[in-house]
Amino acid sequence: MPRQQISTKSGASPIGAYSQGIRAGDFIFVSGQGPLDPATGQLVLGTIEEQTARVLENIKIILAAAGATMADVVKVSVHLSDVALFEAYNKVYATYFPDPKPARTTVGSQLPAKGMLVEIDVIAYVGEK
Repeated sequence: MPRQQISTKSGASPIGAYSQGIRAGDFIFVSGQGPLDPATGQLVLGTIEEQTARVLENIKIILAAAGATMADVVKVSVHLSDVALFEAYNKVYATYFPDPKPARTTVGSQLPAKGMLVEIDVIAYVGEK
C-alpha cells in the first residue's frame, strides 16, 4: 500500500524529522501536534484549555488537507505534562469530537518544550462512509 504525505502550509510546520500526516490506504495518521501557532511557529503559552484548543485546531487543519474531519477520527493519543490537568483538558477535548467519541489513551509525559502542556496525535479512517 503506497503512503502519501499530508502537508499544508495552513498548519503548524514540523519542528523535527516527521510529516504533518501520512495517508496509508483508508487511514490518516496525524503526527503529534503541540500548541504551535501556524502563523508564527511559536508555542502558544497559556492555560491547558487554550493549548488544547490550539492543538485540536492544528489537527483539524491537517485532517482537512487530507479530506477528513474530526468525525473521521477513530483513535487519539494524548500526552499531558501533568495528569492533574485532565479534567480541564477533557472539557475542551469533548467539544471537538461528535459522538461516538474516538477511542483514546491519555498519559502523563515529559513534553519536549518548556511550557508545553499537551501533545495529541490521531488516526482517522476515511474508507466507507
